[in-house]
This record gives sequence, C-alpha cells and structure tokens, in this order.
Amino acid sequence: MSAIDVLSETELEVRDALPDDVHAIAAIYAWHVLHGRASFEEVPPTIDEMRHRMKSVAENGLPWLIALYRGIVVGYCYATPYRPRHAYRYTLEESIYVDASITGRGFGSALMDALIERCEQGPWRQMIAVVGDGNNNAGSLRLHKKHGFVIVGQLRSVGYKKGDWRDTVIMQRPLNDGDWTLPE
Repeated sequence: MSAIDVLSETELEVRDALPDDVHAIAAIYAWHVLHGRASFEEVPPTIDEMRHRMKSVAENGLPWLIALYRGIVVGYCYATPYRPRHAYRYTLEESIYVDASITGRGFGSALMDALIERCEQGPWRQMIAVVGDGNNNAGSLRLHKKHGFVIVGQLRSVGYKKGDWRDTVIMQRPLNDGDWTLPE
C-alpha cells in the first residue's frame, strides 16, 4: 500500500460500501491479517468471502461504510450483531480497519463517527469493540476511547498468532439512551 499525503488536503468522503469496493476492502484487511496484530485471522479471506461478509451485514440491516480520500478507499468499518441469542438483539459489535500506511490521520475517527451515527438510527442500545491484541494496539484503544468506549474487560491469551499469545480488550459504549430506558 502506498502512503497518502493526507496533510495537503482534507478531501474525505464516508459512504456505504458498494460491491465494487470489495477489492480495496480485501486489500486493506489482508495487510492487517498478514502483518498487523489486531485481526486474529491468519489467512486473508478471498474476495468471494469478503463479498459474503458484506452481504451478511447488509442482510442484517446494518451499515458497512468506507472512507474515500481523493477517490481511494483508505478504510472501512461495519457493525454486526454482537451474539446470535435473541436477548442480545439490541447490542452490536463494530469492526474498523484503516490502510496501515495512513493510520493516525483522522480516517478512523471519521469512520467511527459515521458508524455510531448510523447505528443510533436503529433500535440498538450498546456497541461492543473487541480489540485484538488490545494492550499492544494503542492506536485502536485511543480511537475507541475518543469515541466514548470504555474498557470493560480483558481476555488474556485467547489468540495464538505468529508465535505468541494475544489478548483481547473488550470495550463498550452506549448507543442512544443505552440502558437508561427500556427498548420500544
């Protein structure tokens, strides 16, 4: 991936992902799978698998968003049901990935703002972040804290990848009124 000079312009668009965006999304994620520490996948998913994942999110009525900078996909995020049991129906889990060559420049924040805003348009009350390799993933922890997430737990040594054990940090933030009111 090539570095993008994000300091010279502020031209950024966040929009719903389209089927044609799948190649860029897969490339961003493949880097994180192969070289990053956040994803616990060890083999990048195929284009067809990424298409399937995007379709599954859409079928659940949930957002999959991309960030475009100068027309180039520089990141993406999406929400999924937190767990399949019915009592979890008001809780979502978010995932967010940004081109590794341009992290820390505000693209993740723009995506997170848009994702939270979209999810607050629905009936959901809580959003969960499962931060892979949490204590070694300062950028993700910072991003989530900036957007109202708080650490609610840590799962120690639940992943083994590239020769070492990895923790996950569980973070949570309310959507809409959270648990202050009953769902409709």
